Amino acid sequence: MGQSSRIAGQDSLRADAQRNRRRILAAARVVFAEHGIDAPMATVARRAGVGVATLYRRFPTRNALVRAAFAHQMETCARALTEALADPDPWQGFKQLLETVCELQREERGFPAAFLAAFPDSRQEHERVRDQAERDFMMLVRRAQAAGALRADFHPSDFAVALLSHCGLVTALPDDRAASRRLVAYLLQSFSARAAHAALPAPSALSLRSLPLAADGSGQQRPPEPDTKRRPPQDRPPDDRTTLHNRP
Repeated sequence: MGQSSRIAGQDSLRADAQRNRRRILAAARVVFAEHGIDAPMATVARRAGVGVATLYRRFPTRNALVRAAFAHQMETCARALTEALADPDPWQGFKQLLETVCELQREERGFPAAFLAAFPDSRQEHERVRDQAERDFMMLVRRAQAAGALRADFHPSDFAVALLSHCGLVTALPDDRAASRRLVAYLLQSFSARAAHAALPAPSALSLRSLPLAADGSGQQRPPEPDTKRRPPQDRPPDDRTTLHNRP
């Protein structure tokens, strides 16, 4: 009987931990959409209804929280690129890729900054994944150009400019789905080889590595993640001796 009670208690603790995790991630997405991915961790904890110490036990750094909050969206982007390369019609694959990423920008306003950021505590892995994504995207571009569907003077930086343009729109008009879809349609028409009637100016030097990362549209690069020792008082996990009541 005692053993059954202990097992039941452990299951209850695990269930509480899972509920806390879901609440934290849901709160993080809302807070990041409202205040950007540099919003204080304490703000996320308050929105989730948990203690700051509980949040830090689940997610020791801000970057770990950002990655977890937008893991589904990141996976969707990776899958969209894979499916675009596999599509026998490269223009259709290119079109679907742009539409998918822009739809994610519209659905989760905190996602653009997360998508573009290089996370310090996983920089090597992030660089590897992003380098592969850039190579795959260039392969898709070459296929679409060889098929005569994508204009020959399309440059990879044009895709980055398109994402920035759409990000600005959804930041200003987060609930206007029609405006989002219309802008994406205009962008696709401009990328089509049928629209290439005149030469374009020289391409931008933009790439995924140089895009401004601030979610509020200020154009500022996101600063490196501070370590715990330098974390400001309001954003520092409290001493566990004063937060035992916050534990799940």
